[in-house]
Amino acid sequence: MGTIADAWTWLTTGSNWSGPTGIGVRLGEHLYLTGMSLAIACAIALPIAFWLGHIGKGGTLAINISNVGRAVPTLAVLGLLMLTPLRMHGDWPTVIALVLFAVPPLLTNAYVGIREADRDVVEAARGMGMSGPQLLGRVELPLGYPLVMTGLRSATVQVVATATLAAIAGGGGLGRIITAGFRTYNTPMVVAGAFLVAVLALVLEVVLAVAGRLLDPMRGRHDGRRGRGRRTPGDDLAAPGTEGADVAPGEQKPAPASL
Repeated sequence: MGTIADAWTWLTTGSNWSGPTGIGVRLGEHLYLTGMSLAIACAIALPIAFWLGHIGKGGTLAINISNVGRAVPTLAVLGLLMLTPLRMHGDWPTVIALVLFAVPPLLTNAYVGIREADRDVVEAARGMGMSGPQLLGRVELPLGYPLVMTGLRSATVQVVATATLAAIAGGGGLGRIITAGFRTYNTPMVVAGAFLVAVLALVLEVVLAVAGRLLDPMRGRHDGRRGRGRRTPGDDLAAPGTEGADVAPGEQKPAPASL
């Protein structure tokens, strides 16, 4: 408990939030690394996943190739990149390593989302004369949207956690707080840095979950279906068709005339 209390004291000390090495600057660096890596990974993985899911070919091969990035430790990839001329270009070694780490969940979830879209709906849209791009943009993407967002959230959390390795390569981010704590044998500082990374990952997860729900292209249709599905207290008393529509309360419905 003493270490946790000391970590809280370190976090609530104003001087640790200001200056060129303060929490505010490190947080901005961490968000920059995360945002750039995710943007590049999305630009690479999503178009490939959407197209392969649409045509239904080559998806398994692409997923297996992308999963090679999961088999190789990110730290090893970062170390190899630091031996190349890229080490002279700022954060690019870290960004490339994070992109390789973010591509597999984005590619896998997006491909499965498009491929597993309701085939009856897809075939109906194709029967209406929709072209391939129209079918992908107006049918398959809205149906696969939840899995696409799941992949984005998963990649975001993984990148936020892994971006702490940038400090090992001399980069910025919240990892610099952790490495500085290790270097000075300041355990509360290490705990505080790890806590900040965990909180940032949780906050981004919640933000993306809310944004995903608000931007869901099927959201209005789902709400409309739920609204039409609600039953009022009198629904169970209403007869099918128009039967009983003109019968006043207390009156007996006239019997049908005999032939």
